[in-house]
Amino acid sequence: MSERKLRISFIGTGVMGGPMAGHLVKAGHHLTVYNRTRAKADAWVAQHGGAAAATPAEAARDADVVLTCVGNDDDLAQVTLGRDGAFKAMREGALFVDHTTVSARIARQLSVEADGLGLLCVDAPVSGGEAGAQNGTLAIMCGGSKAAFEAAAPVMQAYAARMVHIGGPGAGQTTKMVNQIAIAGVVQGLSEALRFAQASKLDTDKIFEAVSGGAAASWQMLNRWGTMAKDEFDFGFAVDWMRKDLGLALDEARVNGATLPVASLVDQFYADVQKAGGGRKDTSSLVTRLPK
Repeated sequence: MSERKLRISFIGTGVMGGPMAGHLVKAGHHLTVYNRTRAKADAWVAQHGGAAAATPAEAARDADVVLTCVGNDDDLAQVTLGRDGAFKAMREGALFVDHTTVSARIARQLSVEADGLGLLCVDAPVSGGEAGAQNGTLAIMCGGSKAAFEAAAPVMQAYAARMVHIGGPGAGQTTKMVNQIAIAGVVQGLSEALRFAQASKLDTDKIFEAVSGGAAASWQMLNRWGTMAKDEFDFGFAVDWMRKDLGLALDEARVNGATLPVASLVDQFYADVQKAGGGRKDTSSLVTRLPK
């Protein structure tokens, strides 16, 4: 599949999907895009070329690969299994890759549906945010068969810095939950550390210099300590999205028996940020619920 230019359908040309689809055009593939808001699809075509379709089914017809990056479980079900969904039009042997962060349940359901239609299917949520999508440096966590992953990898490499096949259907989504659980605790710890430093009347730049090279270092510290200290919270991945993701993780934990006390608490803290009007601020705005 990597040795020829492909006919690719990309469903969802938003903050993440739009740049990802753009990288596929740069890789030489022919793109047909669909977006629920037609103006966004038309704007993408005006910038990148290709074609815009009126429905997911129209976009998927005759495609070698169909990729989705939409909002949630319901959106994904509609664009794949709905009346005008992509699965109705996909040819046998085609590849379906979902980059939405959704429940493991729907990922497994789509895998069963795809198998019945003779399709290859990969659940492939991403990490790296808007900047990662724009720069083509996303980390992708993949669930599905080995054959499906091997077919998807040459396509995804156009916008990925790392792709890991975790396991069977749904494994990509549960790995994304692991990612978000880990981030939630780190951001809360970073928020408390910053406020403690400020309460101690310490120079936060010097604090960063002192601790960022040691065991306390993290991606969040290296990229958000300075902006959190300046009350800047416009860096892509919104609180509203984090709450959706943590909700998925907490739901899955009820199924698999895992105990998530910190993730559950931080989810409530993010609810406080939402109530204060910060739902569209990035996740580092968690610090705003702590008084200076």
